[in-house]
Amino acid sequence: MTPVSIDWETEADLVVIGGGVAGLTAARTASLRGLRVLTLSKGGATDTSTQYAQGGIAVVAPEGDSVESHVHDTVEAGAGLCDVDAVRSIVEGGQAAVAALTDLGAVFDLGRDGQISRTREGGHSTRRIIHAGGDATGAEVQRALNAAGLPVLFGAAACEIRTGPAGVQGVLAVSDKGFGVVHAPAVLLATGGLGQLYALSTNPPGATADGVALALWAGAAVADLEFLQFHPTVLYTPGGLGRRPLISEAVRGEGGILVDSEGDSVTAGVHPRGDLAPRDVVSRAIAARMRALGTDHVYLDARAIDGFPQRFPTITASCRAAGIDPGTDLIPVAPAAHYQCGGVVTDPHGRTAVPGLYAAGEVARTGLHGANRLASNSLLEGLVVGERVGAAAAERLGERGRATDVSTRIVDSADRGVVQQLMTDHASVVRDRAGLDEALKRMKDAVTQRETGHVAGPDIAANIKAIEDAALTLTARTLLLAASARTESRGCHTRSDHPESDDRLRHSMSVVLDEDGRPRLDQ
Repeated sequence: MTPVSIDWETEADLVVIGGGVAGLTAARTASLRGLRVLTLSKGGATDTSTQYAQGGIAVVAPEGDSVESHVHDTVEAGAGLCDVDAVRSIVEGGQAAVAALTDLGAVFDLGRDGQISRTREGGHSTRRIIHAGGDATGAEVQRALNAAGLPVLFGAAACEIRTGPAGVQGVLAVSDKGFGVVHAPAVLLATGGLGQLYALSTNPPGATADGVALALWAGAAVADLEFLQFHPTVLYTPGGLGRRPLISEAVRGEGGILVDSEGDSVTAGVHPRGDLAPRDVVSRAIAARMRALGTDHVYLDARAIDGFPQRFPTITASCRAAGIDPGTDLIPVAPAAHYQCGGVVTDPHGRTAVPGLYAAGEVARTGLHGANRLASNSLLEGLVVGERVGAAAAERLGERGRATDVSTRIVDSADRGVVQQLMTDHASVVRDRAGLDEALKRMKDAVTQRETGHVAGPDIAANIKAIEDAALTLTARTLLLAASARTESRGCHTRSDHPESDDRLRHSMSVVLDEDGRPRLDQ
């Protein structure tokens, strides 16, 4: 490690890294309890994965539904790796969390009876998904939380979580004010996902696995990273890369049908729920059909849905921008990296094994998702666990967070384009040993060593990119390691060379860093 010159410093009781649903919910809860909270966000007020969430929030309906039904659906989708107690705990907290969000000003769509409207999505046995703005639920959640007026330092990226004998001491960060430190006894990782590991994703540009890397560097464990959910239907355009518009499975919930280039059903005979099967099932079916026909996309036929533009205004706008009219045209779609089911190992209150370090939202592995996330459980988890972290952080008030050792870390880093291509080619919807080995070998050859701070002088954008590249490199190697070790197909992890599930592997695999800073299985 190299000592660094500090351009600014401040203090807080809780530092929240990330400005989406989990982070801002925690920040608000902690602030209401009298904690001094500072939120760090790499981008602007709407540069979050929450902003792009379309489908809705899965929460038990007041009639014709139950906690146990929601738990059952979640556990079934999780393919044997859910923590049932954690699932029940989080599902039970759903109604109170949504009520708190409504009190904050969030407005959800109403049905003709004046009650909150609900739809059904893949893997759910009933209509329990509440939504806002038709297909703009995440944007409404983000708006309501932003309107709470919480203090956020935008354009600031965390480089290091500093720890000592008593746990967390603070955060090393870089912003337009230079290199700085926030002294604090508690830090929440709420950084979102890792979609930028792949060439094609539903995630925003900032979804660069920062939280996974920060947790590993701080001594925490991660688990289940091999379970990366590929959303079956993003809008396909020839040559399109980066973040692609998501075509919510609520479209299929309202009657949309997946067909191939010959007009045949993609999922017929694949699963009893057909187009509303869990996402891993649908993604594999699409990938198999594309391979069989030699095409790079299939189609979603939504022409029979009445009032499509009103029900799905965001999707309609995305389609029309691509020259497609959902009322008369088939919508070209393909799978893309969407949601990480694993992450930083926590309990249902967001606590990690490092005292004072918490994680919530997509970056965390609470045990809710297991081997595959049930649709619309993500915003639910962010709301429930975010609020719990905000309350739990008070347990650290007795500790005085003071980061006395302020230095950068030497880390491995590879070119982002190389990482994305290797992961897209060898660790996508379907994987095998040869491809995973090839990716690991080429990753090793592509790595150079860099510092996590001041790597590019005073250029803030270059510094943040360097931090992101190091995080992507470490997370890619961690995911490849876990995917290689899981010699079975389970949930959204599919091995063509091991097509069946193996009961001996019906457990999570944790990964930590060894003394040289490289990922190793923690068994």
